[in-house]
Amino acid sequence: MIGSLRGEVIEKGEGCLLLDVNGVGYIVNTPAPVLDQVEVGSQLFVRTFLHVRENALTLFGFTEAESLEMFEALLSVQGIGPKVALAIQSHLSNEAIQQAVARGEAAILARVPGIGPKKAKQIAFQLKGKITFDEIFSEPVPISDDDGEVIAALTTLGYSIVEAQAALQNLPQSAKEEGVEEKIRLALSSMAKL
Repeated sequence: MIGSLRGEVIEKGEGCLLLDVNGVGYIVNTPAPVLDQVEVGSQLFVRTFLHVRENALTLFGFTEAESLEMFEALLSVQGIGPKVALAIQSHLSNEAIQQAVARGEAAILARVPGIGPKKAKQIAFQLKGKITFDEIFSEPVPISDDDGEVIAALTTLGYSIVEAQAALQNLPQSAKEEGVEEKIRLALSSMAKL
């Protein structure tokens, strides 16, 4: 079993990267936020999950232990395979998934491509016993006045508070310093892709 890898990112592809570990190149499937953060030539440490099928060995990598745990929790849901679990984590932060499950807002999960309303309800139901909700609400994320305005604007447009918070959390790091209007535009753009 391969538990982790540390090496140089030598290529980035769609949904994966090529990691050179002491001369051996590993193709590692990663969520979109990880791909967005890493640069070719940089050093990267990932915790890995090895998916074994009859005709393939596929590696999935995560930069945080919590993300790997969420991936494994998603895999425990009947009918969710690694590609779907990775798609969920590419579109929603761990906090957004936890809050959607905690509050029973399956509609947030249904916004991920390939997840219909029925499957979203199943995920929310089956994860309910596997996520400890005390952790979610014990450390509230500080919200600036600008972020509060963005959330208010998105909820006025019909999105739930959890959806609005998830969109805000999933904004690229470069957008954190933008003005309210630009953050709203970027958040709407990211939600339109779901």
